[in-house]
Amino acid sequence: MITESDIRAFLASRRAKITPQQAGLPAYGGNRRVPGLRREEVALLAGVSIDYYVRLERGHIAGASEEVLDAVANALQLDDAERAHLYDLARAAAKRPARRRPARGPLPDSVLRVLESMTDSPAFIRNGRLDILAVNSLGRALYAPLYADDAPHPVNIARFQFLDPRGRDFFPDWEESLNTTVSLLRTEAGRAPHDSDLTGLVGELVTRSEEFRTAWAKHNVRLHHTGRKSFHHPAVGALTLDFDAMELPAQPGLTLTAYSAAPGTSEGDALQLLASWAATEKTSPTSSPGTADQQNR
Repeated sequence: MITESDIRAFLASRRAKITPQQAGLPAYGGNRRVPGLRREEVALLAGVSIDYYVRLERGHIAGASEEVLDAVANALQLDDAERAHLYDLARAAAKRPARRRPARGPLPDSVLRVLESMTDSPAFIRNGRLDILAVNSLGRALYAPLYADDAPHPVNIARFQFLDPRGRDFFPDWEESLNTTVSLLRTEAGRAPHDSDLTGLVGELVTRSEEFRTAWAKHNVRLHHTGRKSFHHPAVGALTLDFDAMELPAQPGLTLTAYSAAPGTSEGDALQLLASWAATEKTSPTSSPGTADQQNR
């Protein structure tokens, strides 16, 4: 999945975001042909030759040392997610092993028991492709539209968001939500460049969704550990919940995401309403068919 054009587009797009003023460089003349830094300016800031940086930006990044990658990341003022993605691109170009091995075998019973014990918080476990592998009762209630009778297995957040007509209604902060989803998939593509299932998913979305295709071309990446997310639930209406996402150390590549709301707030009341609706619907914990290995290969 990772090609020289991916590397070129990522570095060029990051370079375009930094102005000479932001980089602490004098901006001579008012007619610059590029929106951000020139290649020679990045080379100067990184302490490498212009010819060498041009080679890097053309995709020849496989032999770059950690010191050079750090210098380029500093010159481009990359954030933590972008810096990690740059390393992933270099690792993929050099055909070095991925930073992590995918989880193998089914989810341990102990992990499923922890998930099921979270009775006051919607929670689920996903892989890097945004397949939901397991979900507790309240989480299934929150994501009820994704679990319609005709839903494919495993349930995939990105596929629902971009290809299901209900996706836009369910995620009311549409622009922010779609950019987050695409950035997470772009990040995973750097981590797991040989994941054929991920390649297939991205290919399907690029082919069928112009919005996905446009966002994918921006080469944005991000870490997604905590924040707030809004939903428009078909049964209980608007919900805005805090979320925390925690990687499972014993299950590489899998993430546990839990939603919560402070008691006594309108968000807390909305979450209680969702819990009441879930009890009425008698939803139950579920795990998608197939092992974690099958979902992450």
